[in-house]
Amino acid sequence: MTALDWSQCPAVESIPGKRSGAWVFKGTRTPVSTVFDNLQDMSIDELVEEFGVTREQVQAVLDFAAKSAEVYAQPRAVEVSCYDLASDLAGSVKGLPNDIADVSKYLERFGN
Repeated sequence: MTALDWSQCPAVESIPGKRSGAWVFKGTRTPVSTVFDNLQDMSIDELVEEFGVTREQVQAVLDFAAKSAEVYAQPRAVEVSCYDLASDLAGSVKGLPNDIADVSKYLERFGN
């Protein structure tokens, strides 16, 4: 999984020398990871009370993580040539050679 770019979340900060530069809730020493480590067992209100963060901070972190997950889940366009597709397919189609680059009749329309 790709790491989130917490620098884009306004509710958190990373300061060298403060919790070894870990991402913490602004104005606290509470690591952002605390939310994710405890969310299964604690409500947001319990997190707020136990760790000295605000409900808004917790919600901002959760919203940021959810939006980031949506971005990472979006399909990415991949540029693949017909030749690449044919090359990948060649090894799995009975009767075709494993590497069509060595067979000129398969490459005639590619200008070779």
